[in-house]
Amino acid sequence: MNRFHNTYDDSDYAESYARLEWEGTYQLVRRDLPGILKEHVTGRRALDFGCGTGRSTRLLRACGFEVVGIDIATSMIERARALDPEGDYRLIDNGNLARLPMEAFDLVLAAFPFDNTPMADKPRLLGALRDRLDSTGRIVNVVSSPEIYTHEWASFSTRRFPENRRAIDGDVVRIVTTAFPHGQPCEDVLCTDRTYRQMYADARLEVIADYRPVARGDEGVRWASETRVAPWVIWVLGRTG
Repeated sequence: MNRFHNTYDDSDYAESYARLEWEGTYQLVRRDLPGILKEHVTGRRALDFGCGTGRSTRLLRACGFEVVGIDIATSMIERARALDPEGDYRLIDNGNLARLPMEAFDLVLAAFPFDNTPMADKPRLLGALRDRLDSTGRIVNVVSSPEIYTHEWASFSTRRFPENRRAIDGDVVRIVTTAFPHGQPCEDVLCTDRTYRQMYADARLEVIADYRPVARGDEGVRWASETRVAPWVIWVLGRTG
């Protein structure tokens, strides 16, 4: 496997990320996520795992949740606090959730952080998040589909990285957010549906539902692959046992 680097700890990348909202390809998550939460989540206590610069935290609050946002990247948390001074944003050390109470949350949202979590760390984090769920709570894990790394998109490009097509589970894959002026690629870690399902089972989580949003074509966006291929997978998970 190629050596992995956490792009989100870079100050320049964090500054560009802070300016992102839910435009372009991200619209597909923003369009569907509120309805998914309404269907599957009862209760208002939410943990935003890997909150970044607070985009997803602010969305959860707009949906009526009381939210704690956590992230391992100092650069991200600093910008989240600057953008949203009233929000509750906490820096955690290398994914250590020990300071968060057990069985305290009705919802754990992970909007994209598992994309760039090394494979060896994913099962531990899933188990730790499960332990923070109320008995009827839900984890909603939003991840990039494997196909996102081999197509062109309204908001992303992978043409510079043909090696992505040969990637297998655990390999580093690269993708560029076209709105970023520096053109710096994000480095993610490929994880297929089959492997995610096994990790969920190992963490004593069951798949309640999975969604793969595509564009309808009437959104007023110049789509690339979005009307044919789903760039995202939205997993809804519950505790077993």
